[in-house]
Amino acid sequence: MKKNTKIPFNKPYLTGNELKYISQAIEGGKISGGGSFTKKCQKFFQNRYDFGKCLLTTSCTDALEMAAILINIQPGDEVIMPSYTFVSTANAFVLRGAKIIFVDSREDHPGMDETLIEMLITSRTKAIVPVHYAGVACDMDIIMGLAQQYNLLVIEDAAHSIDSFYTGKDGVKKALGSIGHLAAFSFHETKNVISGEGGMLAINDARFMERAEIIWEKGTNRSAFFRGEVDKYNWVDIGSSFLPSELTAAFLWAQLENLEKIQSRRLQIWHSYYDMLKLQVKNIRLPLIPDFATNNAHMFYLVFNEPGQRDLVIESLKSKGILAVFHYQSLHESPFYKDKSGTVKLNNSEKYTDCLLRLPFFYELENKTIKLISETINETIKDI
Repeated sequence: MKKNTKIPFNKPYLTGNELKYISQAIEGGKISGGGSFTKKCQKFFQNRYDFGKCLLTTSCTDALEMAAILINIQPGDEVIMPSYTFVSTANAFVLRGAKIIFVDSREDHPGMDETLIEMLITSRTKAIVPVHYAGVACDMDIIMGLAQQYNLLVIEDAAHSIDSFYTGKDGVKKALGSIGHLAAFSFHETKNVISGEGGMLAINDARFMERAEIIWEKGTNRSAFFRGEVDKYNWVDIGSSFLPSELTAAFLWAQLENLEKIQSRRLQIWHSYYDMLKLQVKNIRLPLIPDFATNNAHMFYLVFNEPGQRDLVIESLKSKGILAVFHYQSLHESPFYKDKSGTVKLNNSEKYTDCLLRLPFFYELENKTIKLISETINETIKDI
């Protein structure tokens, strides 16, 4: 392999039908949101994963913002979520006036530590937002139990979590995104199935289904009008332009048709990394999949003991034209949060900020490249 070979962190995968379906949408004369491809995608998710009602959005961020409107977040309400997450998880609720209460990550996994949630609940708590990091489930029995006990709402941030599942103590296997009252998904180009940008809100609680459609349609009952349920449509609630174009939905449909193929290859890549690294890595943690969770092969990461070790590996890979990246900067340490809420200490979240490294991961990543990456890492860390 030539020294100037560049191995990116991510490369969007095209199944082959994306342009065909986009052309069909254009030729059909309907390229704004809510057309046939939008409906096909939404029906796909509802049928395959038993989501209550699905609405495509322009991003996962938009889906989260819809969720915050739907549960009627008011200034002063508190929302509990992990600090180790993308800023959109928090922003959606901050925009409605909420105070964010951050919970630490688990010691064995970057997801939120479910055992720490209850002590953070107050009379002002409105919702819990679990983030299924790397598509690996949080312990939803604990979270839903707390929600029922304290009359809280649960919004799953399932941005990473297409085709991933949770098995509860009752033995029932459920898709991530089907358990909470609401759930938000991402189809950003780094995700398992993509549409460039794009997302989806899954509404599992019947109380929110009618209003969700109104908010989705800019606060109007336009969808009801087109179904013939009202004689004209009006402005009836707050909302925004959350619908993606039919071109985005057409692209996504080409991906969904190939979901099983995509998932099969991603799982092969994940297990190749795991097998090539597991015997050689000393004092460096590989991804954990708890017994209650499945692995949808969204990403592969390593957790080092200290930042300097991670830096050595990043530079070693970079010298061979390989791009590996760290991930989230803990939100409780952000200038925005500190200015408003002061200093909070979350040791595990800070550890992942400083020591977690994501390896290149995409459908077309070749086995020989996985081998090169793994060998480079093993060689770099052998004396650590």
